[in-house]
Parts: sequence; C-alpha cells; structure tokens
Amino acid sequence: MLLGYINWTVDPVLFHLGPLTVRWYGFLWAVGIYATLLIVQRLFKHEKLPSEWLDKLFIYTVVGAIVGARLGHCLFYEWQLLPEPATFLGITFKYGNHYLSHPWELLYIWRGGLASHGGAIGILIAIFFYNKNVSKKGYIWVFDRLVIGVAICGAAIRLGNLMNSEIYGSATSLPWGFIFLRDGQTEPMHPTQIYEMIYCLLTFVVTWWLYWKKEAYKKNGLIFGVFLIGIFGSRFILEFIKLNQESFESGMILNMGQILSIPFIIWGIWLIIKSNKTPIAEK
Repeated sequence: MLLGYINWTVDPVLFHLGPLTVRWYGFLWAVGIYATLLIVQRLFKHEKLPSEWLDKLFIYTVVGAIVGARLGHCLFYEWQLLPEPATFLGITFKYGNHYLSHPWELLYIWRGGLASHGGAIGILIAIFFYNKNVSKKGYIWVFDRLVIGVAICGAAIRLGNLMNSEIYGSATSLPWGFIFLRDGQTEPMHPTQIYEMIYCLLTFVVTWWLYWKKEAYKKNGLIFGVFLIGIFGSRFILEFIKLNQESFESGMILNMGQILSIPFIIWGIWLIIKSNKTPIAEK
C-alpha cells in the first residue's frame, strides 16, 4: 500500500573528512562526470578514435560545465528587487544583481548555486574550442557522442538536488508527494527532481539505442537533436509544476528555466529535420 506522502529528511552532507565536508550534491556531480567519461570512452573506442581526444574532451567539458553552471546561476537567477530604483545612463533599474558589484564572489562555489542552463551554455562554448583545437571533425559531431553520457550526468545531478531538498515542485495530493522537512515544508510537494531524473534516464536510453541500433551517429545532428528535445522539452513542461527559484519570476508568464529552454528546443527540432535531409555518412 502506497503512503499518502513521504517525509524527506536526508542530510545533504555525505561525510566529513577532517575540516573537509563532502556533500551528496558535489559527490553526485563527480559520479555523473565519471559516468559520462566511461560512456564516451566506449563510443570513442567503437569508432577507433585517438585516446588523447577523450582526455582533452574530459578537461574541456568539465571546465565548461562547472564554470558555466556557476556563472549561469549567478547571472540568470540572482536578480533581486532593489529597495529603491537605480538610474544609470538615463535607464531606471528596478532589479539588481549582487554579483555585478561583487564579481569576486562568483568564485565562492562553496555557497552553492549551479544552473543547468548555464552548464549547457558553458559546454557549448568549451566544445567550440575543443573542436577547433583537437578533433576538428565538426562541432555537432562532438555533441552527437558527448550528450549520450551527459544525459546520465544530468540524472546524477538531479539526484543531488533531491539530497539537498531543493528545486522541487508545487503541492500535490499524489501518493508519492515529498514533504521536504529540512527545507521547512509542511505539506507534500511534487518531487520534480525525480521526474527530471526519469527524463534524463529516458533520454539516455533513446540516444544510446539510436547510436548502437540505428547507427544514428552517421547522421550528423540526429542524436544531439533528440537529446535537446528530450532534456529541454521535458524541462519546459515540468517547470509548470515547479516552484519558482527566485521571487522575480513570480510575475512572468514563463519562468527563467522555460525561457532558457526554448532556444535549445528549437535547435533540437532544426537539427533533426536537417539530419534527415542529409545523406548518411560513412563511419
């Protein structure tokens, strides 16, 4: 018999090692990155690609993801209503961003704050330079292989959000609702972290199947396009039941997560259409 709700009180700290505190969130980021490395390694071996390409791809991707995720959170979500409107160059601003006046605090990652859309943008920029300096086989070519592993990484990160009792959904009467007691909640909420884990895992299964069973990696952009729609299309829909992360989103028709997802969804549709009009390339 299913419970009417689930009391969630998990400690976000995994363990202490002297003065060092290891949190579930950081640990699961590391697990996700390592899983991505193993998956892409298998794909590269299958295509007999140079091993040094994988080593450099790992560095480019990790740096791009972490830097992008941090900058994305600070610049997309840290806007606060000012006590008094400020005027600069004749323009009046009602909202301000703490990090614009304290940019050095962007480095304070121990305070938390990483955004998936920022991580995606960081990876996009990093792979531009990776393709230019290392593989030189095409920008989209890299993503057709990388994103299969990234889908698993996304699932691991959302599990980390669950352990942190953060970015959950609105109130629900469904039997799997979670009461996030550590975050001060008193009624069951949608565990949207689990929903997002599910769509990440489903996206992995579909892209993995496309690669191995349909040899979709020969059609430039097909796997990447499916990934974009699977991840950001699902994210767009789920945002309707998620609580807004910041107060400034309350008056918006679409929240920041949905607005940032739209370009990725459109890009994914375009990539799939284009890939189906392009002859299949030889391996």
